[in-house]
Amino acid sequence: MKFSELVEYLSQLEATSKRLEMTRILGDLFKHAEADDMSAIVYLTQERLAPNYEAIEFGMGEALIAQAVAQATNTPLAEVKKAYKEKGDYGIVVEELSKAKSKKLQVEEVFEKLREIATTSGEGTVEKRVGLLADLLKQSSPREARYLLRVPMGRLRLGVGDVTVLDGLSWSETGDKSLRPALERGYNITSDLGLVATTFKKGGIKAVNKLKISVGRPIRMELAERAKSADEIITRMGECALEPKVDGFRVQAHKDGDTVRLFSRNLEETTPMFPDVADAVRQQVKAHKAILEGEAIAFDPDTGDFLPFQETSQRRRKYGIDEMTQSHPLKLLAFDVLWIDGQDVTGVPYKERHEKLGALISEGPGIQLIEQIYVNEPKAIDEFFTAKIEAGLEGIMAKRPDSTYQAGARNFNWMKFKRAYQGHLRDTVDVVVIGYLRGRGQRAKFGIGALLCAVYDAKNDRFRSVAKVGSGLTELEWAAYREKLDAIALPHKHARVDSNMTPDVWIEPKLVMEVQADEITRSQIHATGMYDDEAGYALRFPRVVNPDREDKSPEDATTEQEIMAMFEKQSRTEVKE
Repeated sequence: MKFSELVEYLSQLEATSKRLEMTRILGDLFKHAEADDMSAIVYLTQERLAPNYEAIEFGMGEALIAQAVAQATNTPLAEVKKAYKEKGDYGIVVEELSKAKSKKLQVEEVFEKLREIATTSGEGTVEKRVGLLADLLKQSSPREARYLLRVPMGRLRLGVGDVTVLDGLSWSETGDKSLRPALERGYNITSDLGLVATTFKKGGIKAVNKLKISVGRPIRMELAERAKSADEIITRMGECALEPKVDGFRVQAHKDGDTVRLFSRNLEETTPMFPDVADAVRQQVKAHKAILEGEAIAFDPDTGDFLPFQETSQRRRKYGIDEMTQSHPLKLLAFDVLWIDGQDVTGVPYKERHEKLGALISEGPGIQLIEQIYVNEPKAIDEFFTAKIEAGLEGIMAKRPDSTYQAGARNFNWMKFKRAYQGHLRDTVDVVVIGYLRGRGQRAKFGIGALLCAVYDAKNDRFRSVAKVGSGLTELEWAAYREKLDAIALPHKHARVDSNMTPDVWIEPKLVMEVQADEITRSQIHATGMYDDEAGYALRFPRVVNPDREDKSPEDATTEQEIMAMFEKQSRTEVKE
C-alpha cells in the first residue's frame, strides 16, 4: 500500500470522534491493505513501531524534530520554531513548509525507515537520526509529511484503541463485530495486534484460532472483580482458595533457559528494573521453559519484613538500580503458572495449576509460593481477611478452584476483597486523567487547578468521567504534572471519552492515578452510568494518593461496573448504620 493511501485513512480517522465511524474506516483500510502491510499499519495508527511489550522509542524531542524539519524544507531553524509557536503542531508546520510532491513512498518503506531512526545508536546518534528523518520528509508530499512527523512525536491522537482495531478487523471481513471475541482471544495470548492482524489477513479467523502462547511474548493478565462481602464470595464460588493480597508489582516471568524476561500488568518489560527477580527465576524455577505470575514486593533485608507500596514503588526506576536492589530487594510471591516445558497449562483448573507451581519452585530467597488456604464458609473468609488487614496488607484474593486461566479477562473467577466501607469509602480508585481546569486564586499561577478524571467502561471501550480532583498534590507537583499533561493535550475531546463536563484542556487518556474519596454519590455532572439515561456516579471529595500508576494502562483503571458495585455496597452499609 502506498503511504499516501494510508494518509487518506488517517485523515478520515482524525476528522471523526464517533467510534462506530472509526471502526468502519479501519475496516475499510484493513480490507484494502496487503497482508504484508497489516502489522505496520496497525502499529503506525497507534504511534508504535512494535508490540506494546517491545520498548522501541524514537528518542527525538521537539528540538531534534525542529532540526529535521529545517533540514528537510531548507528553512532557517529560527523560522521553523517561530512557526511551531504559532501552529502548536510540527505536523502542520512541515506540511506548510514542504515543497515536495512525491507520493511514491510505500507503507513498509516508511515503517522500516522509522524503525531505523528509532534503533540508531552509537557515536553521532543525534545527527544520524535528524538526517534520516529529514531524508524521509524530503521524499514525502506535504500531507504525507504532516502525518509521518506526528508518529515519532506521539501526536497522531486518533483515538484508535486496541478494541477499536479488533472491531475494525472483524468489520473488514463481516461488516460487523461478530469476530471480535475470537480476535481478542488471539490478542490476549500474544499481546501483539500486528501479529493478529497479519495472521487474520493471511488465513482468516481459522488461522487466528491456531495462535498459541509463546515463551518470551507476554500474555495479557487475568484480573479480578471486587467482592462486596464474604457472603458474596461463597455465593459465587462455594469452596474457594484464599490468598493474601499484597501491594507490589504484578510480574509475569518468562524463563527460557538462562534467558528471563519480566513483564508488568500493562505489558511493559521490567527485566532491567528487577534484576534480583530475574536472577531468582533463573535459579529457583526448575523447568527449562516456563511462564509464571506473582507479585513482587520489597522487603527489609535486615528483618525480612515486607515494605509498604510507597517503598516498593522506588524500585521502578531507570537509574540507580544496583543501589536500590541492595537497599530494597524484591521477593516474588508466586501465585500462578501458565506454561511448563512445552505444556500450556492455562486450561488446567487453578487448584492443579497451583500444585504444579509449588513443584516448580525450589528453595531460595527470591521466590516463594504465596500462602493459600481453602475455605467454604463466610466466617473463615472474614477471619483470614482480618488477619491480613492486621498484618498491614491490602486484603485478600479469592479464586475459584476449578477455573481456567482466562487471559485478558476480568471476571468472578478471581475476586479481590479489600478494606470494607466504614461510613465512608475506604478503598482507593484508579482513574484516568482526561482533562484539566486552569484554576483560580493561588492555583491560577500554575495554570492548573483540578483534574477531570474517568473510569473505564470495558463493555463499550469508553472512558467516562467520574470526578474532578483538586487536592492531594503539592504546589510543585501541580506545576510538574501540568507539564506532563500539556505534552499530551488535545484540541478536542478524545474519541473514546464521555464527559458532561468540559475542562479547559482535554488530555489524551494515557495517565492513571490512584485517588481516595469519602464516598460515591449520584450525579448529573459526570458521565458514569449515563448510558441508561439515569443520574451518573461521582467521587465525593476525591484526593490524589498516587499520581503515577505507571504499572497500569488506562484499560486497567477501575471500571464503571466496579464504581456501581461500590456504590451499592456503600448504600447497604449506610442503611444498616
